[in-house]
Amino acid sequence: MVVENHVSLQPFNTFGIAARAQRLVRLRSEDEVLALVRHPDWRPRETFILGGGSNIVLTGDVRTLVLKVELSGRRLLHEDERGWLVEAAAGENWHAFVQWTLEQGWPGLENLALIPGTVGAAPVQNIGAYGVELQDRFHSLDAIDLETGQRLTLQHEHCAFGYRDSVFKHERSGARGMGLKGRALITRVRFWLPRRWRPQLDYQDLQRKVAETGITDPTPQQVADWVCAIRRAKLPDPAQLGNAGSFFKNPTVTPEQCADIIGRDPKLVHYPMPDGSVKLAAGWLIDACGWKGKTVGRAGVYEKQALVLVNRGGREHPCTGGEVMTLARMIQTSVYERFGIRLEPEPVVV
Repeated sequence: MVVENHVSLQPFNTFGIAARAQRLVRLRSEDEVLALVRHPDWRPRETFILGGGSNIVLTGDVRTLVLKVELSGRRLLHEDERGWLVEAAAGENWHAFVQWTLEQGWPGLENLALIPGTVGAAPVQNIGAYGVELQDRFHSLDAIDLETGQRLTLQHEHCAFGYRDSVFKHERSGARGMGLKGRALITRVRFWLPRRWRPQLDYQDLQRKVAETGITDPTPQQVADWVCAIRRAKLPDPAQLGNAGSFFKNPTVTPEQCADIIGRDPKLVHYPMPDGSVKLAAGWLIDACGWKGKTVGRAGVYEKQALVLVNRGGREHPCTGGEVMTLARMIQTSVYERFGIRLEPEPVVV
């Protein structure tokens, strides 16, 4: 394994925040993970697992050992008349993996195209976009317990998937607690892609693409191309303008709460959910409070999408994690005071 000291983390977080890791280990195989865990100086609770850095806000230097996951590889494990079982290593780029599945003729992940990050981080966040979540295609994953060195295989029911949530985001509580935050290092993820495919086009943005193009029965690649075009129009390229994508989760409320807000703000963007709750568009709430395009220090709200916070200082004079979180808290206060809704950040604050 490769061990580095006093490493700049600016290239490893899409916000472009300047911070350093006291020690960083690049892990490129399961054997290297196991060798690290078996090292006599190993301290599992003094580590930070880093994938693509697309969902983190660094508020200072990282003094714990940073585990940079760089395992690579992807393959077809099984194929039958029902579908395909595909696998990717945790360090693989998520979008590249989605494109690869489509190139092979295995549809199912197209609505999740262009989401930044790695395959290993995808189950942690239960990533989702345009009507599809990772849990809808997830089959199982392999991980290594950083406390015991045990190899784990987790099925869908073990992962406790929720809206941008999973067992990997929660601490273990009690002797039988299943929280795996900081404890399980994901090494490989498998997806089941059914052969009987139909496009998921329920979201308004995709319906607009249908209307614009006149294509009512798009191919999987066409859906992926539409999703990429929509995301590029709304979201800044992190290479040009540092960001961590959608900064806040879309909140869910009761129908009564939604009706109360609509009574005051008839244009509220909302989506009824299968469980009877109503999901509100966090970006609309933030925009309604006048935050779009505003700046605090060198952290700002993106002009085209109020849900995205950006680094106005660039790589040379980047914003700090403190500026980002100050801006985030100000936005949370505004939304709560106007709508009575508490916005929850998506990124992990380090």
